[in-house]
Amino acid sequence: MRSILLDPAGTKPADPSDDDLEALLLIRHFELALLELYSSGALNGTTHTCLGQEYIPVAVSALLTEADFVFSNHRGHGHYLARYRDPHGLLAEVMGREGAICAGVGGSQHIHRDGYLSTGVQGQSLPVAAGLALHLRRAGGGGLACVYIGDGTWGQGAVYEALNLAALWRLPLLVVVENNGIAQTTPTTSQMAGTIADRALAFGIRHLAVESSDVAEIRDVLADPVELVRLGDPLVVEFATHRLGPHSKGDDVRPAEAIAAAAAHDWYARQLRDGDQRFTELDAAARDHVQQVVAEVAARPASVWQDAS
Repeated sequence: MRSILLDPAGTKPADPSDDDLEALLLIRHFELALLELYSSGALNGTTHTCLGQEYIPVAVSALLTEADFVFSNHRGHGHYLARYRDPHGLLAEVMGREGAICAGVGGSQHIHRDGYLSTGVQGQSLPVAAGLALHLRRAGGGGLACVYIGDGTWGQGAVYEALNLAALWRLPLLVVVENNGIAQTTPTTSQMAGTIADRALAFGIRHLAVESSDVAEIRDVLADPVELVRLGDPLVVEFATHRLGPHSKGDDVRPAEAIAAAAAHDWYARQLRDGDQRFTELDAAARDHVQQVVAEVAARPASVWQDAS
């Protein structure tokens, strides 16, 4: 199965609903706030933002239920916020403050909550997701395991072991590939032979290619294929997307034209350029909300685990 969903050249995507726009803007301003906090020295460690890719988890999350389990990766703040809308808990986790999701020991990359797990280890989530999908299939109830991976993750053997079992055992496994064309600092064209579509096909697993950033359109196309996943027909959904920022905080080695191309595909810049009053108001509200979250969380005492260290 190789369906292609395109944004026709020059065609403006439909305006997102208020709820979708609020989620998109929450993620955008949260990520920008994190970069500012790191730049000011208020945070330690590292972080990987999903700037430019926010629409993917926002579109996918609406197709998931409470019975589903989400597996995220190192670039997972948007995955978490799209599912839970919990900027206070996430920022407290990253800052090591009271009220953190995992008491501040997981930081930016390693987060666990009921129905959610992220890891910074490339490829680690997929075999774990396959195991959880097996449990969900046996338990009944129509739950699925949704795992987000990047194009660089296809260099890990665990990916293929998990796909093999997913196909053999007909697991309710949804693999969402955020293909931003670069694996850390290496262009995908320099490190991947063939295509992701062909790799899925080798296991007899359906593949759906998405080039749109229209949240409603994406959901409309994915709705029926995702329901088939619940019946034990695994699916790989590959989003051709664009990473606006660096791999981490400041390691962007892409040529200027690649950075410009990514910026040209930015959903936020397009909405801003259109000058819609509704967007302007929701954008300002989201920015103010995130600033309030930062001020409130920064004023909290350190978590018990942070004090102990």
